[in-house]
Amino acid sequence: MKHTDIFDVLTKQELLGKEVTVCGWVRTFRDSAQVCFLELADGTSFARLQAVIAKDSVQLDPECSKNGAAVCVTGEVVKAYKGEGNELNVRSISLLGACPPEYPIQKKRTTLEFLRTIPHLRLRTNTFTAVFRVRSVAAQAIHRYFHEHRYYYINTPIITASDCEGAGEMFRVTTQPWNSKAESEAAYYKDDFFGKKAGLSVSGQLEGEVAATAFSKIYTFGPSFRAEKSNTTKHLSEFWHVEPEVAFAELPDIIEIAEEMLKYVIRAVLNECPDEMDFFDKFVEKGLKDKLNHVVESDFAVCDYTDAIKLLQEADVNFQFPVDWGCDLQTEHERYLTEQVFKKPVFVTNYPKEIKSFYMKQNADGKTVAATDLLVPGIGEIIGCSEREADLEKLKAAMVARGMDMSAYAQYLDLRVFGSVPHSGFGLGFERFVMYVTGIENIRDVTLFPRWVDNVM
Repeated sequence: MKHTDIFDVLTKQELLGKEVTVCGWVRTFRDSAQVCFLELADGTSFARLQAVIAKDSVQLDPECSKNGAAVCVTGEVVKAYKGEGNELNVRSISLLGACPPEYPIQKKRTTLEFLRTIPHLRLRTNTFTAVFRVRSVAAQAIHRYFHEHRYYYINTPIITASDCEGAGEMFRVTTQPWNSKAESEAAYYKDDFFGKKAGLSVSGQLEGEVAATAFSKIYTFGPSFRAEKSNTTKHLSEFWHVEPEVAFAELPDIIEIAEEMLKYVIRAVLNECPDEMDFFDKFVEKGLKDKLNHVVESDFAVCDYTDAIKLLQEADVNFQFPVDWGCDLQTEHERYLTEQVFKKPVFVTNYPKEIKSFYMKQNADGKTVAATDLLVPGIGEIIGCSEREADLEKLKAAMVARGMDMSAYAQYLDLRVFGSVPHSGFGLGFERFVMYVTGIENIRDVTLFPRWVDNVM
């Protein structure tokens, strides 16, 4: 049906004095002696449109005043009586979709935990409207950053036969019914759709490296799947991954790119989502906008893993997890470094090779790899980054040490045979980034239908 977006009604001064039709959902209803007021939302604007109904000239169906009802309203655009923007003097209103009293989203404050049980309706609240508007703007900014810097956007396969991380935490893809009597794994998969074991991709990196050897600079932005039984506030089984791969780039080069990209996207969110960021700053995380402005105006810190361990060991803090050289940093360690020591994002570099993936470049010391994690206050790790191992024999040795089947990585190994070059890349967990810029504390609240262990809808 022909109608005008609420965003346009609120912002376009050329509509003043003109008659328009808007469609939307009722968010609030207020009544007085001579007039009543509806606040309408259609998703095109974070702000709502106030529709003013004169009782002596407009007949209002009671169903049109119910919270959650969908309505079609025609009226004259006028300057708002209070505040900035415009409002609507209603001439007619009709019901598009009734909403019964058991509608679960009411004026009283509803917890995020409860809203997680109704993901199909929670987008109609202020919090989730703001979250997903920011998420959309951030995604567009990521694509824009890479496009402006002449990266090619690559779509890597979701179904794969190789495990990028080598950790075995993949979801299997099969058309075979359960068969407990199969003689072997090979026998079980013999009649499967692909004729071999397949799974959902944990990362597009390996295929991204293939593309980088032809185009020099590429990125992927798509879903990844990990069957990791981590029931925490920052883990999902299905999440979105931003993964650039850059040929002829060593670790310092990719660190510079990661910092530049992150600042670019944060600026875009601050500039393009002012109402949403004001909401988060007021109701979700006090000082959020100051924090983000400080990030974009500061140089990120860089700290060697060995130095980070020393700082943690000397800290006057009783950590739950002990700190020794060779340990994987826990969230409490990461937050101490970012919030107490550096007070800004920090790249921790040169991790022990035993706790990092097989594909990372081995340093000359024989103990560490040219890898870095970007840690940010409040979240911890947000980017995992490394220079990739370009030496065929060193790469093979790392795979043998982990007991990996090299036949599944034949094409990947070939990249080290035919014109191997230094190259680097990183992975940004997109949901963790959205958490960081919105102040939302649980990753399940920044994705539309979250999947985690024992939970799928």
